[in-house]
Amino acid sequence: MLDPSSGGDLPPIPGKRYFTIGEVSELCAVKPHVLRYWEQEFPQLKPLKRRGNRRYYQRQDVILIRQIRSLLYEHGFTIGGARHRLSGEEAKSDLSQSQQIVRQLRSELEEVLEILKR
Repeated sequence: MLDPSSGGDLPPIPGKRYFTIGEVSELCAVKPHVLRYWEQEFPQLKPLKRRGNRRYYQRQDVILIRQIRSLLYEHGFTIGGARHRLSGEEAKSDLSQSQQIVRQLRSELEEVLEILKR
């Protein structure tokens, strides 16, 4: 499974519950129209839609988008190949996403601890 944090220079995912398409675009270095296209191509990617059809992505959506980006841009997969790869790894992705969230929380808690020590 791909490490969701791979991508080198991508910023860390903030500890928010929901992200707008603009925020996800910046976090994943992908333009908003590409994100909308990927929603059509990858059945796993289903952001919440609220008033006015506004999209709200959750942390697991951002992690999935980073995985898709890595498969397509860094590993040279086609859309179909990336879709197949991700569908075969759905069961593993839940565990991987959980591990990513735990790593992120641990990092944030360590930062808070450093601030409190001062």
